[in-house]
Amino acid sequence: MEGLNVIVTGSASGLGAATAEMLAAKGARLLINYSSSKKEAEQTADNCRKAGADVLVVQGDVSRDEDCKKIVAAASSWGELHALVNNAGVTKHVAHGNLDGLSAEDFQWVYAVNTIGPFQMTRAARAMLEAAAKKAGRPSSVVSISSVAGIRGMGSSIAYAASKGALNTMTQSLARALAPLIRVNAVCPGYIDTPWFEKGVGADKQKQIRDSIKERVPLKLASEAKDIAELVCFLARPQSGHMTGEFVRMDAGMHLAV
Repeated sequence: MEGLNVIVTGSASGLGAATAEMLAAKGARLLINYSSSKKEAEQTADNCRKAGADVLVVQGDVSRDEDCKKIVAAASSWGELHALVNNAGVTKHVAHGNLDGLSAEDFQWVYAVNTIGPFQMTRAARAMLEAAAKKAGRPSSVVSISSVAGIRGMGSSIAYAASKGALNTMTQSLARALAPLIRVNAVCPGYIDTPWFEKGVGADKQKQIRDSIKERVPLKLASEAKDIAELVCFLARPQSGHMTGEFVRMDAGMHLAV
């Protein structure tokens, strides 16, 4: 990633932060984005700078098209963009059998961030991504963070699973539409042990889920953010230059569990 420019949305903590810090260690220039967690975003930025990276920190809600344009505009001084990581995501924890637990507003909010947000960010970044591709003579990269929930119809709520399923389909659509100058892929993790998950369900419930995951999945592992960040970085890098339109599961075998 030496000398490459990358935007990572939702990179204040969790997988976004782990990805940004890993990219920084590999020589990338970073734009750290956050919606409300300014303190955490600044800490991520400091960690990236300690790794030797040039870093921008930009507030913006990806569900708002004007914010997506603002985020990309902040990186315009770079002139070109080599990779966009669409990591920002939200959920509402509701048992799948509780159909009354989700309102139309809940669906609209989850879709706005998880599905429409990546579309708007990709659209806003397209010109810079194409400029980088033409200059380098190889395609630029968009990597969206999806979920195995979008493949199996499981996870924190029906709204979340549906939004990630839509993101997977959109990944293929965008891969066709933006080739040959831009590659578009998605990563589909299973459970990730992050503060984001603990915030949603509480520490005690998270421990129960973590222990259950380790018991049920074939590899007997509960993934951490840095484990998934390795795959995200690979898809962002030129070394994955022959991959596009893929949504890659990295879930310790969760999709194989009965």
